[in-house]
Amino acid sequence: MKRLLGVDTGGTYTDAVIVDPEQDRVVGSAKSLTTRADLSLGIGRAIDAALAEARVAATDIGMVSLSTTLATNALVEGQGSRVALIFIGFDRADLDRAGLAEALGGDPVIHLAGGHGPSGAEVAPLDLARLETEVAAVAPEVMAFAIAASFATRNPAHEIAARDIVRRVARCPVTCSHELSARLGGPKRALTAVLNARLVGMIDRLVAACERHLAAIRIDAPLMVVRGDGALISVAVARERPIETILSGPAASIVGARWLTQVPDALVADIGGTTTDVAVLRDGLPEIDPEGARVGGYRTMVEAVAMRTTGLGGDSEVHLPEGLEGVLRLGPRRLVPVALLAAEHPACVHAALDRSLLSDAPAELDGRFVLPTGLAPTGLAPREAQLLDRIAGPMPLAAAIRTRLDLAALERLVARGLVMLSGVTPSDASHVLGRLDSWDGLAAGKALALMARRRNARGDRTASDARTLSEAILDRLTDQTIDCLLEVALAEDGFEEPAALVRHPLLRAGLARQQGALALSCGLRLPVVGLGASARSYYPSVGTRLGCEMILPDHAGVANAIGAVVGLVSQRLTAQVTSPGEGRYCAHLPDGPRTFPDPGSALEAAESVLRAEVTRRALEAGADEPRVTVVRDLREVAVEGQSMFLEGTVTATAAGRPRMARS
Repeated sequence: MKRLLGVDTGGTYTDAVIVDPEQDRVVGSAKSLTTRADLSLGIGRAIDAALAEARVAATDIGMVSLSTTLATNALVEGQGSRVALIFIGFDRADLDRAGLAEALGGDPVIHLAGGHGPSGAEVAPLDLARLETEVAAVAPEVMAFAIAASFATRNPAHEIAARDIVRRVARCPVTCSHELSARLGGPKRALTAVLNARLVGMIDRLVAACERHLAAIRIDAPLMVVRGDGALISVAVARERPIETILSGPAASIVGARWLTQVPDALVADIGGTTTDVAVLRDGLPEIDPEGARVGGYRTMVEAVAMRTTGLGGDSEVHLPEGLEGVLRLGPRRLVPVALLAAEHPACVHAALDRSLLSDAPAELDGRFVLPTGLAPTGLAPREAQLLDRIAGPMPLAAAIRTRLDLAALERLVARGLVMLSGVTPSDASHVLGRLDSWDGLAAGKALALMARRRNARGDRTASDARTLSEAILDRLTDQTIDCLLEVALAEDGFEEPAALVRHPLLRAGLARQQGALALSCGLRLPVVGLGASARSYYPSVGTRLGCEMILPDHAGVANAIGAVVGLVSQRLTAQVTSPGEGRYCAHLPDGPRTFPDPGSALEAAESVLRAEVTRRALEAGADEPRVTVVRDLREVAVEGQSMFLEGTVTATAAGRPRMARS
C-alpha cells in the first residue's frame, strides 16, 4: 500500500508527515526550520527525517501534498513582488474601493477605456496600440501583471486581449480577474487579481523547491497543493492561481484537526510563527466564507475556509507601551527571534548584545538585528540599493541604519522580502521562562534584559528584569489569543462588529468572573482544538481563562501537514443567465456570452458547458475520476399569475480523490 507524504511550509518551521491511508494513522513526522533563502533545504530536511522515522522508502510514496502559510503571511505582513495593474473601463476613483489602492502600494496602474456592460456588450473599444506601448514601458519595473476589466465576468474579451499583449511584450506572469472569480464587483476582483500576481513568484519558488528535493530523492508521485477551502489542486493550477493558496495552511490545519480529534463541533485555533488562525468546525466540516477570504485586512473573492487570521504568533514583534496609558502589543509583523538568530550566528549576536548591555539607557535600535534573505533584488531605488549592499550578512540594525531616511528604505526592503528583521518575540520570552529550549536561551535573556531597561513615557524602566517582561509578553499573547477566539465566537452567533464587542466592559467583566451586585460570567461553550508547535506552551492558560475544554491532540504540531494529504480534489464553476431584453436570454460562459430564445435553453447550455469545463479542470487539478454535481438557483417573480424569469445561476462542482502513483 502506497503511503502519503504531507508537507507544510510555514514562516518558521517546515513540517512533514507520513500517513498510512489504510490504517488512518501517522507513521512518521518531523520538523525543520524554514530556510527562506533556499526553501528546498528546510523542505528536504523535514521530508528526509519523516521518511527515516517512518522507515518508508521513497518508492513507497504514492502522493505528496503541500500546504503553506507563506502566501497568507505575505499578505498579513504586506510583502510580495512588485506588480502592474491594467485597469480597463473603470474610473480612477474605483482605485479607492475595496482597498485596491492600499494593496497596490504605489505600484504602477495602466488606465484604459473599454470594458463591457452588464449584458456583456462592449462599452468602448480597447486601445491595443496604447496598451502595448504602456506595457513595454512598465515591464522592466515589475515581476507580474494583473488585469481587471469592467464586467469581465459577463464578457472576458478585453481581459483576454490584454493578457495576450502582456505575454507577447512583457513575457512575465499575468493574472486575469475573470479567471479567479465569476462574481460581480470589479474593484474587488481587481484586488484579488493584484494579490494573485503579487504571489506568483513566491508560490512558484515554493513548488520548485519541493519538486527539486522530491526529484533528488527519487519520489515519483503526483504533487498537490492545498487550496484555501481545504481542497487539493495540482501544482500547475497553484502556479497559475496562487491566490487560491491563501489560507492554505490554516485550511489544512482544520482538515487535520478533524482527522486527529474526530470532534464534530469546535473552534480550531492554530498558532504559528507569524499568525494565529481561528475557524469554526460544524458537523465535522469547516465553514466556508461566502464573502471570500479576508487576509491582512483585504477581502478577496477567493472561496476559502471562514477563518479569522491575525498577525499573532510565537515570532511576533513585541511593541512596548506608547504614551502614559499604552499597553504592550504583539504583531502583526514576524521577526526572527533573537534566540534563533544567535543559534545560527552566535558571535555577531552576543557581541552586539553585550556592548548594548554596558549602557543603562539602551538606544532605540539596540537589541535588534537585520539580515538579508538572499532573494535577487529588482527595481530598487538608489537608497534602497545602497542599504541592501551594506547588509551583507546578519548585523546589528544600528550598524546598518545611518540616517532616518534609511529607516524608510529599510521598511521597503522588508516589504519586498529582501531583508528580515530580528528582535524580541514571544519565542524569546518562552526561552527565558524555560518553556522552550530550541535555540539560544542566553541570547534571549540578554535581549529581554535590554528591552526591560527601555524607559516608558514616565521615565520608568519597562520592567524590573528579563523574567518579569517575559511573563508580561506571554500574558499579552494569551490576551490577544482570547480576543481572536471571542471575535470568531461572536461572529458565529450573529453579533455585528465582534471586534468592538470584545472590548466591551461587560464582556471583559464576564471574563474576569466579576461577582458584585451583578454576577457576571463569560466563556466559550464549544471546545477549542489547539494546534501548532507551541500550542502546548501557550494554550492551556487560554482554556482556563475562557472556561472551556482545550483539546491538544497528539501531532498537533504537524496538523497542517496531516491535513494536506487527507483532503479531496475539488473544482467549482459558476455561470450566470440573465435576460437583457424581451425574448433574449444570455448565458455568461467562461469563453464569453451566448444568447438563447428561452431561459431553459440558456440554462441547459450553461450546465452542459460547465459540466465539461469543471470536469476538465478537476482532472487538470489532479482528481482521479471526478464526480460532478450541478445546482441551479433561479430568481423569478409572479406577474398576473405567471412566473417570469429574472436571473439564474448554475453551479457545477467536480470532486474526487487525488491521483496516486501506481504500485
